[in-house]
Parts: sequence; structure tokens; C-alpha cells
Amino acid sequence: MSCLYIRGIFLCWASAALSSLHPECEYIFQLEKEERHCLQYIAEQGNRTTEGCRPFWDAVACWPHAEVGETVQRACPAIFSLFRNNTGSVSRNCTSGGWSRHFPPYHIACSVDDDIPETEQIYFATVKLIYTVGYSISLVVLAVAVFILLLFRRLRCARNFIHIQLFITFILKAVAVFIKDATLFSSDDTNHCTLSTFACKASVVFCHYCVMSNFFWLLVEALYLNSLLLSSFNHSRRCLWGFSLLGWGVPVLFTVLWIGSRVYFEDTECWDINEDSPYWWIIKGPIVVSIAVNFILFMNIIRILIQKLNPRLIHFNNSSQYRRLTKSTLLLIPLFGTHYMVFNFLPDYFNVNLRLCIELCMGSFQGLLVAILYCFLNQEVQKEVHMQWLRWQGRSYGVVSPAAKCSQMDTPF
Repeated sequence: MSCLYIRGIFLCWASAALSSLHPECEYIFQLEKEERHCLQYIAEQGNRTTEGCRPFWDAVACWPHAEVGETVQRACPAIFSLFRNNTGSVSRNCTSGGWSRHFPPYHIACSVDDDIPETEQIYFATVKLIYTVGYSISLVVLAVAVFILLLFRRLRCARNFIHIQLFITFILKAVAVFIKDATLFSSDDTNHCTLSTFACKASVVFCHYCVMSNFFWLLVEALYLNSLLLSSFNHSRRCLWGFSLLGWGVPVLFTVLWIGSRVYFEDTECWDINEDSPYWWIIKGPIVVSIAVNFILFMNIIRILIQKLNPRLIHFNNSSQYRRLTKSTLLLIPLFGTHYMVFNFLPDYFNVNLRLCIELCMGSFQGLLVAILYCFLNQEVQKEVHMQWLRWQGRSYGVVSPAAKCSQMDTPF
């Protein structure tokens, strides 16, 4: 999962980020280092002279002692070269009233913008608003869907068991994003380059685990559907345990390995910046592989259904079954997360704006879409809810409808 921090706006998406030290953080650390050197220089000067202008630090450059009438010129700090190559300089006049204002301003002389453009600020704020709304709505709808599937005994089957696990991972991912936002960006005054608390690291770890488990349960959905199409065996409890181990256990293994690598080799900041870190592939690698395998399985399902639906091969008894599977397959794109393939093998900062729109904004509504398609629009779920409503009416008003009586004779799947 990639995370991008831009002037107080925290954006995450499901792939990998880039460096162990972001340019903004390197800029801040270098300025702090130069400030310490300047303050040491000022302390050494002490009260050697009271004439002229005293040395001082203006938050960007160190200005030495100067005589009245003298003009002091300072080159642009070398750290500005991180953003743009420049050889500019800034000057100040020492007057009888003290130092004059620097000229030209730093952002002009050193070709560095003070802030990102207002249009970009609006864009990133809009992205954050969209994903917050998306995750909030998805969380509520998914919780209702899980409650419905657990409430009715007749809906308990292998297929719905897997759906429930997937719904839970979407819920956990939404909760993880909210926790991470609250932990890392609860205050505008937080220094994200030096923040290194247990709470913030725990929130990052929890977020990575939830995202990885979500991708692995998407993979389980694909494997299960492929097994239904390729064979007609009954999925035993042991098979469901295997799926559970893949969906919940494998992400634990990789997350623990990543935690160990960060603790012993890269225990820097809040573990939320991973640029050029080889250890980030412990998290990114399994996710990339799961997306690729999911896409292959998706194409394989399409291939199988095209073959199965050949009019010359369809028999009277199983034609309705495969037509039903075909209808479900058309809805597999949100279930398999195939939209992640767009950026799966591209560099992480390739076209960030488009990536955020597809992976973050669309991804926040993925849980909502999956819950609607595979729970609320499911005919079996609708029938069971309708029958329960009729039974409730019967108990409340003493009238039992024929449909409710018939439903008690249905064979649970």
C-alpha cells in the first residue's frame, strides 16, 4: 500500500511507495543541521562586538556579522537543489537600524515555490474527501451485509463463508485507513519527518496487514470460483480451513517478516515511507503477485465459460447453471479487483493523479459495490429476508402467509 503525504493531506493506495527519506524530510533535516551550525557560530561570536549587525539565522540561511553599510550576499542553500538546479543568491543590507529584508525573496532567487499550486491543493483535498466518504459508506453497508449473511442459517454455505471473510477485510481496510489518518495527521503541527511513536508504527502495520489480507481474500474468491467451474466436488471444512489460512495466515507471515526487517535494518520515522527500500517488497511483492494471479484466473474463468456456453455443448440439465455462472462472471471485475492491474507493474509515482483516482477513489467504493452485488442483489438473500419479514408479520399479527410456510420446507444449500 502506497502512502503520499502532501501538505497535511494523507493519501494511500494499494501498491508501493518510493524512498527511505522523502525529499521534503531531507530538506527539513538539512535545514535543522545548518541551523545548529549557525547557532553554534553565533554562540562562538558571543559579545565580541556590539557594532554593526549581529549574526542570526533566518530559518533558511545563516547571516554573519556585518558592518553598517555593508551588503552581505549568501548563495542559495545547497538543499534547494533537491527540487531544482539553481545557482542563485540572496542579499541583505546592514543598516543602522539592523538587517534589511532579504532580496530577492528566496522562492524567486532560488527557484523554489513556497507552496504547491492551489489547484493541486484542491485536487488532493477532494481526493481525500472522496475516499473518506467512500470508505465510510462502504463500512456501514458491508457491516449490514455481514450481519445478514450471519443472521440467517439457511444462507450459511461455503460460498457465503468466503464472501463474509472478504467483506470483513474491506471493513478492516476502511477502519485501518481511518485509524492511520487519525494517528499520523491528528494535528497540522505534527512533524511527519520525525514522528516515530509506537502508535503510529502500529497503525501503519495494521494498515498494511488489512490491505494484504484484502488482496488475498480476493484471490481466494477467484480460486473458489475456478474450482467450481473445473470440478463439482463438495468443498469440505478442511478446504475452507485452507482458504482461511491463505487469506488470513499468509499476510500475517509477510507482515511479521516486514516488521522484523524494519526493526533491525530500517527503523526510521513512522515506517510509512518506503522509497527505494528493498524490504518494502516483502509487502509489495505478494500483493503484486496476487493481483497478477487474480487477473489470470479471471481470464481463465472467461475462457471456461465461453467453452461451456457453446450451444452444441450445452445440455438441458446444466444450461441454466452455466448461464447463472455467466451472469455472475460479468460482475467479477469489482470482486477480483481487476482495476488494480492498470498500475500493477508500473513505477509507483507514474501519473500519481490518475493512480489516485483509479486506485484510491474507486478502491474506497469497491467494498460497497461488492456488498451490493453479492449480498443485497443476491436472489437467495432477498428471498430469505423476504421470508423472514413474512414470518415476523405472522408472529406479530397472527397470520402466516403460504409463502412463509413453503419456505420452511426448502432444503438449505
